[in-house]
Parts: sequence; structure tokens; C-alpha cells
Amino acid sequence: MRQIKIGHMDNFAYLLADDFQRIGTVVDPGWPGDGVARLMQQAEEDGVDIKYIVLTHSHNDHTAGVTELVAKTGAEIVIHEEELPPAAKKGFDYDITVKGNDLLNLGGLELRIIHTPGHSPGSICLYSGGKLFTGDTLFVGGCGRADLSGSDPQQLYDSLFNKLLALPDETEVYPGHDYGDTPSSTIGAERQENRFLKTRSTEDFVSLRMAV
Repeated sequence: MRQIKIGHMDNFAYLLADDFQRIGTVVDPGWPGDGVARLMQQAEEDGVDIKYIVLTHSHNDHTAGVTELVAKTGAEIVIHEEELPPAAKKGFDYDITVKGNDLLNLGGLELRIIHTPGHSPGSICLYSGGKLFTGDTLFVGGCGRADLSGSDPQQLYDSLFNKLLALPDETEVYPGHDYGDTPSSTIGAERQENRFLKTRSTEDFVSLRMAV
């Protein structure tokens, strides 16, 4: 697994691959040009053939590099079915749609889809081998905005507290942005230290999230 910082909004893209077939999956290729070039270079260095692109949601800073990366690799695009309406405006086709609890087999890599609406209707997190790729749902020390079109702070609370915090404390957290003190964390550390996850009710969470 490679965590690659791209673009001017501190985005993280991820290059995933199995150990044997070396079939590559890119999570959130957010920036064209240098961002895509860095992903392609890393794949070449690792001997990985990029075949899939998985989008945690459809916001531009997570999808702007898709068209260029598809042109260079022919990769298939994976997105949650509830993200299709806003994503349709991006001008590229989607090959695979998923829903919550789906198991996605990409080459030799298995990803479990966790539907985590709140930041956007079709936001997803990806769980594989003790690693959780959280997009804009959970950051190190923070969480996604809930004041955007399609956002819902109560849904975000449910996604965080009833889905992500149900995972084992040792689960490694890999966010969609480098907004924290470290580039990654664990569910246990976020449970103890993340101010949003220390709120004691839906109302307290919503009040804090909408105030900052």
C-alpha cells in the first residue's frame, strides 16, 4: 500500500495491490497532471498494473484526475450507487457501482465497502486487512464537513459512531487528506483523541461540526 500526497488541498491518494498478481487499485486520484504522474510512476516502480479506480465520493478534489488516469491505464471506475447523480456531471462513465457491505474483489485484493453518508450521500470507506481508507468521512483528529450540498451532519454522526467506531481499536485509519498531526492513525487513537468522536450525543456532535 502506498499513500501519496497530491494537489494543493493536502489530498492523499492510495495505490493498493495484491502481493501476487500485482493488479493495482487507485483510491481517489484527485488531481490531474503531477498527481496522476506520481501515481503512474509509483505503480511502475512497484511493478503494479493499475486496473481499478475506487472513489470514496465524487467531490472534485478526489476525482479530478480520473479522466487522465483512465486514458493512461484503461482502469475501471468504482463508485457507490448513491453518488451517481452528482458524479454524472463529471463527464466520465462508471463501470462498477457498489452499496454498503459489498465485498469487492479487485484482482487479488478484497475490499469491504462501508457506506458512510454524511459528507456526501454516497460516501464510502474501504476496509481491507485491518486497514480503513476513510476518504472525507474521518480524518486524523477531525471529520468531514457537513455543510455542503448533499451533506447531513446527523448521517455523519451515525456513520462515525455506529459504523467506524464499531471496528477494532487496532484498525489503521488512512484518511483522504493530510489534516492531522500524523498521516495515519488508528480507530482506538481517534476514539480517545478526536474531539468530534468524544462528543456524547448526536446533538453535541452536530453542534460542534456545524460550528467549525
